[in-house]
Amino acid sequence: MTREIRGDACAELNAFIGRERELGELRELADASRALTLCGAAGIGKTRLALRLIGELAPGYADGAWFVELADLRQPELVVARIASVLGVAEEPGRPLLATLADVLRPRHALIGLDNCEHLVDACAKVCHRLLASSPGLKVITTSREPLRVAAETIWQVPPLSLPRPGAGPPGPDALGSDALGSDALRLFADRAAAVQPGFMLAPANVIPVSAICRSLDGLPLAIELAAAWVRALTVDQIQARLADRFRLLSSAERTPPARHRTLRAAIDWSHDLLTPAEKILLRRLAVFAGWSLDMAEQVCADPYPQGGREALDVQDIVGLHVSLADKSLIIAEHDQYHQGGIRYRMLDTIREYASERLAEAGEHDLLHARFRDYAVREVERLSFAGMARAAATWQERVDSIHRFEAEQANLRQILGRCLMAGDAELGLRICMSMRPVWIVQGSFAEGIGWIDAFLALDAPGVPETVRGAGLVSRAQLALAPDPARAREHALAGLELCRGAGSEFWAASALNLLAEAALHAGELAEAIARADEALELARGSGDRWNEAYASGTRAAAAAAEGDMAEARRLARSAHEIMREIDQQWGLARALLGLGDLARLTGDPHGARQRYQQALAILREVSARPEIARCLAGLGRLAISQGELSLAREHLTESVELSQAAGSRIGVIRALEAFTTLAVAEDDPVLAVRLAAAAAAMRRVAELPAAPAGRAQRALDAAARLGEEVIGELWAEGSALDGDAAVALAVSGRPPGQGQPGQAQSGQAQSGQAPPGQGHQAGLTPRELEIVALVCQGLSNRAIAEALVISQATAARHVANIMAKLGFTSRVQIVAWALDAAEVPAVKLPAGRTARLPTLPRGSA
Repeated sequence: MTREIRGDACAELNAFIGRERELGELRELADASRALTLCGAAGIGKTRLALRLIGELAPGYADGAWFVELADLRQPELVVARIASVLGVAEEPGRPLLATLADVLRPRHALIGLDNCEHLVDACAKVCHRLLASSPGLKVITTSREPLRVAAETIWQVPPLSLPRPGAGPPGPDALGSDALGSDALRLFADRAAAVQPGFMLAPANVIPVSAICRSLDGLPLAIELAAAWVRALTVDQIQARLADRFRLLSSAERTPPARHRTLRAAIDWSHDLLTPAEKILLRRLAVFAGWSLDMAEQVCADPYPQGGREALDVQDIVGLHVSLADKSLIIAEHDQYHQGGIRYRMLDTIREYASERLAEAGEHDLLHARFRDYAVREVERLSFAGMARAAATWQERVDSIHRFEAEQANLRQILGRCLMAGDAELGLRICMSMRPVWIVQGSFAEGIGWIDAFLALDAPGVPETVRGAGLVSRAQLALAPDPARAREHALAGLELCRGAGSEFWAASALNLLAEAALHAGELAEAIARADEALELARGSGDRWNEAYASGTRAAAAAAEGDMAEARRLARSAHEIMREIDQQWGLARALLGLGDLARLTGDPHGARQRYQQALAILREVSARPEIARCLAGLGRLAISQGELSLAREHLTESVELSQAAGSRIGVIRALEAFTTLAVAEDDPVLAVRLAAAAAAMRRVAELPAAPAGRAQRALDAAARLGEEVIGELWAEGSALDGDAAVALAVSGRPPGQGQPGQAQSGQAQSGQAPPGQGHQAGLTPRELEIVALVCQGLSNRAIAEALVISQATAARHVANIMAKLGFTSRVQIVAWALDAAEVPAVKLPAGRTARLPTLPRGSA
């Protein structure tokens, strides 16, 4: 079986050479360790080795393998957010992201790789400690220049590539025997040299200088690759001679770094010295990027008119210089995962550090970073205007704008960090305002709030009111789910500033937010008043986005008041506006509302059509919370139509999506829908357990109780089981954690248990007869009769009265039944009886009722 490594793992663009012995040793260590750290100097091949190891181990991890790149991250507090983003775990309102991430991973058998941890070692250690402690099935493999020092960590020093034996004699006919071909260093040189000079191969004439090159470079993979790239312009003898000169020069220094670091630095110095002046200029200027496109390099790095003695770089030369630097292995070209057919570039971390030093030496550090910052502000504002329909654009262009934000997150975080250090609140807030829609779609509320709060807290009186006001509104929008009270506070403050500054778009956005917050709080009059105000302002300024949003909020308020006709009219108005401006994310939200209305008003065909249209759009932009909501709507619709298999399919995808994203409210709502499905499937045992689990999860998450009717339907369906059995079922469901509840909903049985009436898997494997198996499980006719009465909810006393036997005899019969079936509770008897074909269907006698258990406050 092949399993994909998800995350930042890039496709291997060249061959993985050698390391067979090392991989074998690492596989053994990984089997015995839960935390494995590959340590070593820069350029020694830690990342490539870790990627290959994770690729080989991934098929053994049923719940997935991920690779998380941290080299571009500079803020320790964002380590958790980066890991969660790669794993697809969304933030939950009012809850630390690390807690959500730990809960998501707790039941999983998964593998995570963290690459380049050395500059974030404390933060990485903290995260790894928490995840490993709470997730017994998790294994973590990290690369770092120093160990993490966490419990259970195995530290493995990555060695250089194997080298040919020193002092070998002149090459003979078998000069390319086992010694040369068995050297990983020589094999790597030959492979990389052949990539730039087709036809290159090791031969008796070149094996000695190639061996000398590899030995002089200490077997460091990066240094060897840099040297091999020059066979396009130099012979191997020339390469050997130039390297020898470089190292002789270095060896005369009195104070030098460790030999391995000195070797790598020398190799990069040597490659740099061989570059043309234009190549040197571009290489150092590219260091401002965490990753870049050709267009970005042309916009930021070109400088056709030198000033103050600065060297020029013509924009027309950028393409050719990229080709040349890639040929020399100093930059890496990769397929752009966010833009089909596109190419992005990056540098290895070691090369980027070197280029950054050269940028500072040239006196261009501040200039280039300021130029990149200004370019980024212009670009994100342009993308935001397109994405939020404040500028004319096609839907595909709007989708591309979302993907562009995703591609540039590392660069934007880097720029935000520099703005914060410089105290530049205005530009920082402008970037945050533009990133706000993407943070909302991704569910990255905490990250967005953190940045905006940091900029709002700066002592920066010169920030324009329109920028500060928009920042407050953006902050409020991000806080609506986790902290509605603070959201209203920030929205009111932002509204006042935006009105005073004449910023109509942001004032309308604030009014829409206040309307939505009031709607969630059940304050319908306030919601309608705010939405009407937003409608008037948006229509007056031609702001179609906020006009459509306000119409959608008014539709929801009308539905809450019971005016379905008005709700439908307003929802259709929102839908039409979003269609006209070609903002299909907003269109999908309107379609979801229309689908809900159609389902609630008895139009299943219309509801299904709208849900399916919305789903196609939402999948295009990976809006996972709304995808889960849409699937839940389709599941409920299928239940109402009696399409129970289809309902289970939709609800399963919905709950698994919410579970993977760490969305507790999404999981709770899905469990409530599964409860309805269990009632429709005539499985009252499952229905009561799921209703109890959902109610308990609401209490733990401090969410409002669901309408009482949701749980009551499950209790009514289980009435024939009796108060005692229902009470046991409710207690069992309430004790389930989120993962166990999801497993129960999806499979119809608690984790680790077989079909109803079957034993735990361990019993089945032991050769013992599983409980409840066989023809009537050996029960006597009298015992089967008592089973039927137990299923009616009768107590031992009531059974005794019905059969005219003593209460002790009835109790003994029940005990015998449990012993024969291998059960320990009456609940298990009921579950087995409902599933066993030999037991007659059980009905309550005429006029008999079962009392329901007293539920904990708020559990409905």
